[in-house]
Amino acid sequence: MAIQVLLVGAVIGLVGWLAANALDNLARGSIATGFGFLSRPSNFEVGECLIPCSAADSYGRAFLVGLLNTLKVGGIGLVLTTLLGTLIGIGLLSSNWLAARLARVYVELVRNVPLLLQLFLWYAVITEALPGPRQALSPLPNVFLSNRGLMVPMLAASPAWLSVGIAVIAVVVILLIIGRWRRRPLPPLMAGSLLVGAALLAWLAWGAPTALDVPHLAGFNFRGGMAFSPEFLALLLGLVMYTAAFIAEIVRSGILAVDPGQTEAARALGLSPGLILRLVILPQALRLIVPPLTSQHLNLLKNSSLAVAIGYPDVVSVLDTTINQTGQAIEGVAMIMGVFLVINLTLSALMNWYNARIQLR
Repeated sequence: MAIQVLLVGAVIGLVGWLAANALDNLARGSIATGFGFLSRPSNFEVGECLIPCSAADSYGRAFLVGLLNTLKVGGIGLVLTTLLGTLIGIGLLSSNWLAARLARVYVELVRNVPLLLQLFLWYAVITEALPGPRQALSPLPNVFLSNRGLMVPMLAASPAWLSVGIAVIAVVVILLIIGRWRRRPLPPLMAGSLLVGAALLAWLAWGAPTALDVPHLAGFNFRGGMAFSPEFLALLLGLVMYTAAFIAEIVRSGILAVDPGQTEAARALGLSPGLILRLVILPQALRLIVPPLTSQHLNLLKNSSLAVAIGYPDVVSVLDTTINQTGQAIEGVAMIMGVFLVINLTLSALMNWYNARIQLR
């Protein structure tokens, strides 16, 4: 106990000495300390904004814009990389020779090339290989792909969508309260029906709006709809394809860990290969897949900080600019560390909760 107390005291003393030394050096260099700079005008534009932003906004608002951009690419990336990695992992075990070899080539090629190089590759492909807006590709109606990015239709602004969001959140809170009171959650079908019903009622209450904001060519670029920039697309493609290669191996090993007798028993019952995979193999394999899958999800979120290399304005890029303008590097780096710490711990907690739910008892 005495040794532990001395060790903790030594660590606290070292941290205190470092802090005092840093404050003294900052004071001698006439460099301000604290987070008061967040209320000052930023005087720089953020390239992509999910909320209204301009150069006249504060550093705090610019930080919020960058944070939302990080959450945007991370949220979409987590869903896409899980789906793609699962499909490729299943393909690695396919009885079709060509499908299995193509999946193996993909895994070996993608996971052995540094992610940063892949980001540069995708950015070059999008900005150099794709045509300009006037010759944009249109793989689907009212969807346009060019070197300016991807343009897709979106629902026109309406108070109905805010009401739908509030209704869904309220139902989720009620379901959580009911689940805690019952000491077990409601059946998935019932919970899903309540969520869909609440959203549908809120939508109908505002007249069931269905208007779309469709992108259209205006001058040298598209207007309207939802735009995904080349930087966002390059970052998303790089993160998804790189992380999916690792998830594919996790899925493959998880499936192989399931006792072959389970597959034989399912075949004896007359189940099709698709039903065997969906109802017998994957539910058992998930118990082994989820823990390493969580690590890959965390890696994807942390790797999103490479966005600064291709100009996507994520939270790291915005705070880098803030540090260059204010000179307050300690506060800026601390904010970056805090953002990724909170995001990763939150995701880890959710995945651990899900892992506990699917364990056999």
